[in-house]
Amino acid sequence: MTSLWLADSEQTDRLGEALARTRPANAVVYLHGDLGAGKSTLARALLRTLGVRGSIRSPTYTLVERYPLAAGGEAWHLDLYRIGDPGELEFLGLDPAEASLWLVEWPERGAGGLPAPDLVLEMAVEGDGRRVNARSCSDIGAAWLVRAGLDGAVAVDS
Repeated sequence: MTSLWLADSEQTDRLGEALARTRPANAVVYLHGDLGAGKSTLARALLRTLGVRGSIRSPTYTLVERYPLAAGGEAWHLDLYRIGDPGELEFLGLDPAEASLWLVEWPERGAGGLPAPDLVLEMAVEGDGRRVNARSCSDIGAAWLVRAGLDGAVAVDS
């Protein structure tokens, strides 16, 4: 597991940028953390770096936002905070083959109805900043952390 200290939102953006620049062709990322931990901020930075233009909305009420990527493919940003049962995912019409990148906030609420993660990011407020624990869950995720320079990292450089 990799542990990162992010002093501010700029460092959160830089982490998202590093992950975007090195992302695999297809990946599933679970974003864990309490409200205000920085999950949506990280997702926005990642999507912006992948070429998403215009508004990048939080899917808090829509549950899923779909974004075409500049290099091809589509990213899905899900926020499952408001679902009560994983069975509700059926109504979203999510086909794992349609998205090349899944960014899933509150994935524990969709347990059993989501594709397995390649990368898990656990985010928490710590003092004035954020602590991010990054864990690979597949060969894809492990290689991604290496490409991003995050395997064994303890900080994101300024």
